[in-house]
Amino acid sequence: MGHAALGFGDVVASAVSHLTGQGPALSALDEAIVWQGRAPRVVTAVAVGGGLAIAGVVMQALTHNPLADPYLLGVSSGASVGAVGALALGVATLWVLPVAAFAGALAALATTLAVAGRGASPVRIILAGVAVGYLGSALVSLLVFSSARGDAFREILSWLLGSLASARWWEAGVAATATLAATALVLGRARTLDALLLGDDAAVALGVDVRRERPWQMAAVAVLTGALVAVSGAIGFVGLVIPHAARLLVGPRHRVLLPAAALAGGFFLLLADTAARTVFDPLELPVGIVTALAGGPAFALLVRRAR
Repeated sequence: MGHAALGFGDVVASAVSHLTGQGPALSALDEAIVWQGRAPRVVTAVAVGGGLAIAGVVMQALTHNPLADPYLLGVSSGASVGAVGALALGVATLWVLPVAAFAGALAALATTLAVAGRGASPVRIILAGVAVGYLGSALVSLLVFSSARGDAFREILSWLLGSLASARWWEAGVAATATLAATALVLGRARTLDALLLGDDAAVALGVDVRRERPWQMAAVAVLTGALVAVSGAIGFVGLVIPHAARLLVGPRHRVLLPAAALAGGFFLLLADTAARTVFDPLELPVGIVTALAGGPAFALLVRRAR
């Protein structure tokens, strides 16, 4: 779907020609639209949406908090500091921007865990993440206020709201690899996550080493979130709303919930990105605006139904 008049058969022909190594099936312009523009963007949307949903499911289980999302540990704010710093300095080249964002996310994670301390309770970890998130937001505001002008300001705003407009194949590969690896990792711990949902005391009684399990799973989720934010910017509501929607469909058991949430998150973000680039054509909205517009009422409806 989009401004270019390309049918489903054109897309299939282009994909077959690239995957089989044959010559181009379409004109050079149409090939560029399909294979260099739309295809990596679709893969990135599905991978980022699925990864954020997986991260949201795990964070809600680890913290016993239905309002937990992948950005709870301050990872998004840390990534924003790194990315906005690179954009404000004018050094955001092909690799510098995602690397700076990922480095900022890891720095925020390390700060949160250091503030919380070893063996911290979920409440303490959440409070540490909130504190780091506010600090990161303040640093982002300072960078924007002091150095962003003209095009740099527009680029920063687009990144902060989340966008898949510049997705390329290497970014799609990073997002897909991170999401698949995280999904395989947490699926192997599905029974542990089920036990943690019952509370720490019940989980310990069932043989779960909570003091060891929670920190490393949080660190894994934060690394996944950092990789996704580095690719797409901070896209809100996917990691908060989709896990609850998936639970309504398949129940709370993580062996079924995790893949269901990944599929639902990928499909939701793909639809949101399609709307972002077509509804106001030729103007393209940051996808984070669309996810918030759709996610806010959807979350309110879920709360209303759950009472």
